[in-house]
Amino acid sequence: MKQLLIFTSLVLVFAALCCFIPTRADMQIYSGVVRLHVLANSDSEKDQRIKLLVRDAVLSDIESITSGASSAEEASAKIADNVGNIRELVRATLSSLGEDVPAAVTLSEEYYPERSYGDVSFPSGKYTSLKIMLGEASGQNWWCVLYPAVCTSGAKASSVLLQSGFSTEQINILTDEERPVYKIKFKLLEFLGSAFS
Repeated sequence: MKQLLIFTSLVLVFAALCCFIPTRADMQIYSGVVRLHVLANSDSEKDQRIKLLVRDAVLSDIESITSGASSAEEASAKIADNVGNIRELVRATLSSLGEDVPAAVTLSEEYYPERSYGDVSFPSGKYTSLKIMLGEASGQNWWCVLYPAVCTSGAKASSVLLQSGFSTEQINILTDEERPVYKIKFKLLEFLGSAFS
């Protein structure tokens, strides 16, 4: 009888854990997105304004760079091929503003906290990221999603995701705040990612 009770308990624990195992749809949310991160030199009003002007210049350029990309992987490859050009654009923008501060531009994996953009919330975790660091990069930063074009599109974020190939299931995960099970799944993904990175 005791063995049956132990066996039943183990089956129930296993079943509960299976409910929280991240699905393919969950994991593709991370791999299906390219993000933008612009860090200001400082929190001064001037440096924050410069950050936004650099952001605007980069966003207008990114649209032409990623034009025709049908996946995050393709968008990343196009951005990677143009990191040097983006760096020059950032430096030219700073120069036109009379700013003589260094600027670093990289494309890499970067950890993001949970962020909301319009009607969707992207979970915290590691994403491919175009990171722009102005000067000492110690000021408030600006984050958005380059691919799918959540930053630059005037449409609802969920519509942009759907047009970019995100499934209805994935969009439901990102828009439905009443499903805390996905928060647990994403926390599990973060834990697994940190354990094996």
